[in-house]
Amino acid sequence: MTNANRLCVTILLLYLAVGALFARFTPAWQAPDEPAHYNTIRQVAEAGCCPVIEPGDWSSAYLAQLTSSRFAPELLGDLHSIQYEDHQPPLYYLLASLVFRLSAGDLLALRLFSVSLGAGVVILSYLVCRRIMPGKPHVAMAVMALVAFLPQHLHMLSAVNNDALAELLAGLALLWMLRYLEAGDPPLWQLGFVIGLAFLTKLTAYYLMLPALLAVWLRWRRGERPVGKLLPSLAIVVLVAGALGGIWWLRNISVYGFPDFLGLAAHDAVVAGQPRSAEYIAEHGMLAYLGDMAKTTFKSFWGQFGWMALPLDDALGGWLYRGFLAFALAGILGALPGIRGGIALGPWALLLAALGIVALQFGYYNLEFQQWQGRYLFPALLPIACLLVYGIDFWLERLLPRQTWANWMLPLAMLGLAALDVVLLFRVIAPGLSPG
Repeated sequence: MTNANRLCVTILLLYLAVGALFARFTPAWQAPDEPAHYNTIRQVAEAGCCPVIEPGDWSSAYLAQLTSSRFAPELLGDLHSIQYEDHQPPLYYLLASLVFRLSAGDLLALRLFSVSLGAGVVILSYLVCRRIMPGKPHVAMAVMALVAFLPQHLHMLSAVNNDALAELLAGLALLWMLRYLEAGDPPLWQLGFVIGLAFLTKLTAYYLMLPALLAVWLRWRRGERPVGKLLPSLAIVVLVAGALGGIWWLRNISVYGFPDFLGLAAHDAVVAGQPRSAEYIAEHGMLAYLGDMAKTTFKSFWGQFGWMALPLDDALGGWLYRGFLAFALAGILGALPGIRGGIALGPWALLLAALGIVALQFGYYNLEFQQWQGRYLFPALLPIACLLVYGIDFWLERLLPRQTWANWMLPLAMLGLAALDVVLLFRVIAPGLSPG
């Protein structure tokens, strides 16, 4: 086994260990929407698929009580009534319901199920990055470690939610697209099948269709596919994915009525009382809204735990956000000249398309609801990590030219985030989110 392979295995095993610690010691229900996801799993396990979102599934007053008391045990009597994720696509909940039955509904077992799905996300981050930069294995290892140990991402991967499965399918789809661009000839129905599974997992994964169509078009434009094959190739991806997703869409129309094929109108009608963007703008103005959104989104992307109640402003001397900001700025400034020649065509185009679509989704969601949560950008974490790490490597190559030992600096530095995660868990998260 080479040193590179040993480091990859070390990153994966360390992710599983630290993820298990997060699953065990993060106080119960102290991850965003965890009770609602848990209750959707419970309903599927007890009554079959699929629950229907309806009035009474959301109570802003009760949720405020729970979060302000850090989910005090004496207030958990009505926890089963938190069911506002009942509109979500069913695949994750069907899989998790098996764990629910085997463990008698144990929260830790369900969290560990998420951790195991996250292991696939971590592995795929390495494989995707290797396809994009085959001559830079150290960059792929650093991306793998960043995806594994970014504090907020680890917090979400060790909680009960459908994020890990959605990211796993997104990684599989991106890996397939890259293989296709490399002039391989994997059957197009496979890409449609993976995207269809994503349609059945989480709405935030729907963005995958556009990069998929872009991959088919790029291959055609390079002249590697006959002109007459373009439309049939696009149709295969769309039809296979649509056939799988259509099962869920038709079900929703039968339950919620046309045209609410995603169940979003039913969801929005139930979750009355959520903070609205228009209200914030009316009170504070557009500039304050944009500034506060940027600041809060940035902080919560790196680490703002629980239900956004525990930022890291005071953690470890208050330097963490400044360090993350310096890392992000250096990565962006290094990535811009580094990939400028490859933006128009090729793998970088797919990554940038995925990142751009997810950013637009985030912006669109915030047109109505005030949801400045960086975790909503995690569907594009793999492209973000590739860009930032590649940008840092751009500077290292210029500061330490021809120093092969310097290639190990970047993955080892990202691996150091695992130690930071453990410190945050026991010094910040566990004491800061425990009731009483």
